[in-house]
Amino acid sequence: MENFNQIFKLLPQIEGIGLNLDILETGVINIVALIAILIYTGRDFLGSLLEERKTTIVKGVQDAEDRLNEAKRRLNEAQKQLNQANVVISEIKQETIATKKVLLQTEALQAKNDLKIRFERALATFRSKERQIFLEIKQQIILLVLKRTVIRAQETFGPKERAAILINDTIEKLEGDLL
Repeated sequence: MENFNQIFKLLPQIEGIGLNLDILETGVINIVALIAILIYTGRDFLGSLLEERKTTIVKGVQDAEDRLNEAKRRLNEAQKQLNQANVVISEIKQETIATKKVLLQTEALQAKNDLKIRFERALATFRSKERQIFLEIKQQIILLVLKRTVIRAQETFGPKERAAILINDTIEKLEGDLL
């Protein structure tokens, strides 16, 4: 560091900075000779290194292009598969909707048939009960009519034989008509 500072101290003392044109003193020939020797001896070494580097770079670029082409091909295949999957999914959705409609229609038809059968059973039960009640009422009416007829006949005719025969004939006629 001290030498560096001395240079700046000496510069103002020198009368001026000038260009030294003496080739031997400046060492230009030495520098040119050194560069020529380096180029001559290092040409093969540097040439082979540069050739290897060039080959490596070209190979790397070629590999990158191959990988890019492979990636593009895979992307195209993946897009085709995606499109096919979307088509299959839409078909499955349509089939599902159609199946649901069929199932709903089948269930509705089955429910309708079940309701129809239940209604017919209920109607048959109702008609059976109606007939049974009608027969019971008919029998009660017949009994009431017969009792009243017997009471009126006894009041009108009394305990006579003719009244008994008339009552029996009437009962037989009524039973035949009512049954």
